[in-house]
Parts: sequence; C-alpha cells; structure tokens
Amino acid sequence: MTDTAPTGTARDGGTRRRVRVAIIGSGFGGVAVAAALTRTGDVDVVLLERADRIGGVWRDNTYPGCACDIPAPLYSYSFALNPDWSRRFPPHSEILDYLHRCAAELGLTDRVRLRTEVTDASWDEAAACWRLRTADGAEQTADVLVPAVGQLSRPVVPVLPGAERFAGTAMHTARWNPTVRLEGARVAVIGTGASAVQLVPAVAERAARVTVFQRTPPWTLPKPDRRHGRLGRALYRRVPALMRLPRAAFWSATVITGLAVTGNRTAAALLRGLSRAQRWWQVRDPELRARVTPVEPMGCKRVLFTSDWLPTLARPDVDLVTEKIVELTEDGVRTADGQVHPCDVLVYGTGFAATDFLVPVRVTGRAGRRLDEEWRDGAYAYLGMAVPGFPNLFLMYGPNTNTGNTSVIYFLEAQARHIAQAVRLLAAGGPPLEVRPEVAAAHDAEMQRRLADSVWTACRSWYRTASGRVVMNWPGMAAEYRRRTARLDPADYGRTG
Repeated sequence: MTDTAPTGTARDGGTRRRVRVAIIGSGFGGVAVAAALTRTGDVDVVLLERADRIGGVWRDNTYPGCACDIPAPLYSYSFALNPDWSRRFPPHSEILDYLHRCAAELGLTDRVRLRTEVTDASWDEAAACWRLRTADGAEQTADVLVPAVGQLSRPVVPVLPGAERFAGTAMHTARWNPTVRLEGARVAVIGTGASAVQLVPAVAERAARVTVFQRTPPWTLPKPDRRHGRLGRALYRRVPALMRLPRAAFWSATVITGLAVTGNRTAAALLRGLSRAQRWWQVRDPELRARVTPVEPMGCKRVLFTSDWLPTLARPDVDLVTEKIVELTEDGVRTADGQVHPCDVLVYGTGFAATDFLVPVRVTGRAGRRLDEEWRDGAYAYLGMAVPGFPNLFLMYGPNTNTGNTSVIYFLEAQARHIAQAVRLLAAGGPPLEVRPEVAAAHDAEMQRRLADSVWTACRSWYRTASGRVVMNWPGMAAEYRRRTARLDPADYGRTG
C-alpha cells in the first residue's frame, strides 16, 4: 500500500479516489468483506494474515472429529453455494478447502500477505489514515482498517497446579499435534463444550481409555447428519438453483432455535423435550443420565448438536468425572476426592478468550484513544462494527454479533455489505467516517437492556465478561440484524476531517 490514494472522476462529475483497505485476518469474515469490497470498485484491498495460510478457525482446528455443526448449505456464502459437500455436516478439511477455493475464484489469494502479524494500528489525524506496524517491524498505511480476527482465535488453557510436572503430552484442541499417538493411549479431556463433543467420540475409537472431566453438562440436540450421494451432487452442479432449497429449509429450522433462545416459550419447550428424549434414548443408565442432565437453562451456553456424544460417554472404556480438578501429577489428573486419573495425553477442550476482542493488537484511535481502554468495562460497537473515536475502523464479527442459533456467515455477509457501503462513501470523496458517540451509546444501551432479560445472563459462559456483561450475542433474530445493517445511514456518522 502506498501513502497516497489516486483520485479520479465519478460519472456525476465529482471526485472519486481509490480507498486502501487493510483487513486483518483471512478466515470466513476476512474473505467475506474482501469479496464485497472488490465488487465495489475504487478499492485496493489487502488481507494481512499472521499464519502461513488462510483459513481462520478451520485452519487452526484440526483435532480428530472436527466438523461443522451447522448444515453445510447454510454454512457457506450465499454467493458461492457448493454442490460438492460430501455430507450435511462436513469435516473441517472440506470447509477449509471450500474457503481456499472461494478465495481463489474471487481473486483474493494474491491479495493475502501471509506471515504478517499486525501488532499496532494507529490513526493518523493529519493524514486521515491508519498506520499499521507488523511483528517484523514493517509499517504500512490504509484508509480503512477492518479487523476480521474472529472471536475464537485465542485458545484458553487453564492454569493448573502441577502442570509443569506432567510427563505426558498436553495440548489444546485448537493447537492439535497430529504426531501424537492415540492408539492404546490413556487420554484425558478437560471440558465438555463444542470441541470436546466432537473430539471424544473420535478419540474413543482409538484410545485405550478416555477420561472426560466435566464442570457442567451441556444441552444437546440430535445432529441429523447424512452423506450426500453422487447423484444429488451431480444434480446440484447441473442445476445450481436447486441448492437454494436445502438452504431455505435449514434456515427455516434455525428460526425455531432462534425463537427458543430469544424467549419464545413454545419453541423452547419443544427443544427441551427433544433434548430430554435424546438423553433418555441414548443413556439408559439412570446414574449416568443424571450426571449428563443439564442444570442450567437451555441456551445460556451453546446448545450442541451431536448424536454420538452421549453414547460415547456410556462406553465401558470412557469415564465421566464430575469432581473438581485440583492438580496435575506426573502421570495424571488429581481431583478433589483425592483420586488420580492416569493419562498419557491431556487435551484441553477449554475454549477461547472470546470476550477479549482484538487482543493482542494495540489499536489507537483519534487523540491517542486506546481501544483496549475504551473496552475495559466490556467491548461494544455500533451494530457490532463501529466505535466512537476510531474513524474508518469497521469490525467483522465484533461485539454482540455472535449468533446463538444460525450460521455466523449470515451475519458476516450482512457486515460485509454494510462496510462496502461505507467504503463507497469514502471513495466518493467523503470525509472519514466515525460513528457518533450518542448513536453508539444508544445502540449499546438497547443491546444491554434486551440482553439483561435474556437466557444468556442465567449462567457463566464465554458469552459474558467476568463482570457479567454479555458482549458476544445478538439479542434478537438474525433477520433483524440483516435488516438493521442493510443500509448505512450517513447521519449516524460525524465528520472527523
């Protein structure tokens, strides 16, 4: 990127200029916004990726059993439906291949700068641009900064006494070591979240014994997976419009789950009943069934789609431990009852630092304003994208844009379209865009008011900060978010230049 942006003449005679956009991250969010921007014209786009290839969470998560838990027809871009999914819930390798293929076909691969980790981003008031510094000390400028680092990029490993004494192999699910031998090994898994419910059934097929440490049992629903036959795939390739049908069907299904987590009692009762039926059918031992029965309201943590988690816990070579972990020993895990559970491989299925948005990138806005200080009481952003004091900065998958019921890609596409509108305004010669403080404050007040009465305040989860503020989830239905982001209103933004 250069320090100057060339100008041109618009059809209406006004001055136009090429807008330089730097996107941090090349996962689904980065590719979505890059695709939207390259379609607008008058834009120079670069994606800055710290890793050695694109892919985001689907590059980082390679643990056994890793797969999508949203149906593939919905977990794909609306502008790049894929006829070749091998199954309804494809494995991570297929999703990663899909993302790479999309980037290549959209002409984005050459715009990605790999092994480029952004450490600092500062707004230059005089030049009206962002100055970026990378880990190797290089600097570059951009008119618009779009952080697309996601919410699930920084694994959390709990600090356990005695961890330094453990003689076996320890790793997080997001930092899987494929060279570790599982056959005949004793494997311990800490956590019962989304990664663990996929990992444990896959590991149990290979390990000598698996021990699962559970703090709270998750709510689960059956995962209606199935293979896609060659005939169906060929038909989709021949008549691509047919792919809209399963996409619409799965979207309709997510409306029910969306209603359930946003307060509809009938929908919630339906899903609770289905979950209870699943436990009764798959866990016949009453004592085990009691230990896997959730005690927290359905939806306050992520509801997990799985059909093999509960049967795996019922296997004779799998132990479910609910006692609190007190320390690691040289050869295992000691719990509060004094028992040591031996293991050769210890896996942390303990999630991510999701509420620490943009960490560890240091972002400094207008007048030396630090974004981490602005967010010290919990992250917020207007429509999840814009923060007062930070001109021409637009977040992808920012605060309060996580979905508890449908495909996050739906939200990412809505954000990408909104950001493309902002860039078009800048290309038309408009001043830097900074959301008005009163607009952002009113939006945040609305979010927190609606979230205060939501199911997400009913338990401790990765949706909330330590103080209890819900910073992750959108409080309503996905269609509402799309409607509210469909048109950028210039009146929401004040003049900064």
